Amino acid sequence: MKSFENKIAVVTGGGTGMGRELVLQLAKANCNVSMCDVIEENMDQTLELAASINPNVKITKHLCDVSIKEQVEEFRDNVLKEQQSDSINLLFNNAGIGGGQSFIKSDIEEWEKVFAVCWYGVYFCSRAFMEALIKSDEGHLINTSSVNGFWASLGDGVPHTSYSAAKFAVKGFSEALLNDFKVNAPHLNVSVVMPGHIGTDISQNTGIILGKRPEEMQDEELQEMKENWIKAGAPVHNLTLEVFKDALIQRQDDFKNNAITSAEDAATVILDGVKENKWRILIGPDAAALDRRVRDNPEKAYDGDFLPKRDDNHFTNPFSEKK
Repeated sequence: MKSFENKIAVVTGGGTGMGRELVLQLAKANCNVSMCDVIEENMDQTLELAASINPNVKITKHLCDVSIKEQVEEFRDNVLKEQQSDSINLLFNNAGIGGGQSFIKSDIEEWEKVFAVCWYGVYFCSRAFMEALIKSDEGHLINTSSVNGFWASLGDGVPHTSYSAAKFAVKGFSEALLNDFKVNAPHLNVSVVMPGHIGTDISQNTGIILGKRPEEMQDEELQEMKENWIKAGAPVHNLTLEVFKDALIQRQDDFKNNAITSAEDAATVILDGVKENKWRILIGPDAAALDRRVRDNPEKAYDGDFLPKRDDNHFTNPFSEKK
């Protein structure tokens, strides 16, 4: 697919981050786009920005929790109705949240919600829109995994089970479709996207979706989180709960503002990868470096000294510079 002009794209998680940037860059490329999100005000902002970039393409917004099958099917029906088409050309399964770190200690509902959004969101949307993709002259399915789709960790001593398990599933599903499409839908292509540290609002949005915004946490919740960070080696022993809460809020801001790769640049890499028909799209020098490191020495991938101990390494302790 060398051009997106006059195509129809569907983008999940289009309210912020990479999803928003995909919508904006597709609109600029004269592509019609339908997006979904669970936070309507974020989509409103994306819609306004897209209209200012290109008022001549059709951009639609839809409230949808991709972890709920019925909502996804309603989303599909509304997209096809509003785009006045029985087919689409591009499906970007981009929506995702974090959380559910420990299979043993994390809240079961939180763990399952994270897994449902990050895996079943990809599965439900792919299943729902597959017929519309097949009906297109040319189609492309783009699934966002993560570096945690080939390295199930945030560093030694920091569990990351739900998100990692889901992202491994996304990677495996996408790779399995390579042959499936080749045999059963040769006009379709698939890409799996594996970003490193991208400047997005995923941390803030996760807090909103899971009801765990640091600003709204009770002292008991903050104390439990603080104890978990201490167990993981974070030097937060001497922080009061109020200072610890401020550190959590600052960490969310830093995740977005101090990222190695911006959401805008990440979207550009994804769209360029689609045009080049790359089935595997790594985003960011950190993703490329980690990929090489895991492949070179997979047996050591979860050892304590696997990552270099550098203050500027994304995977080192996020509180390493807190006093």
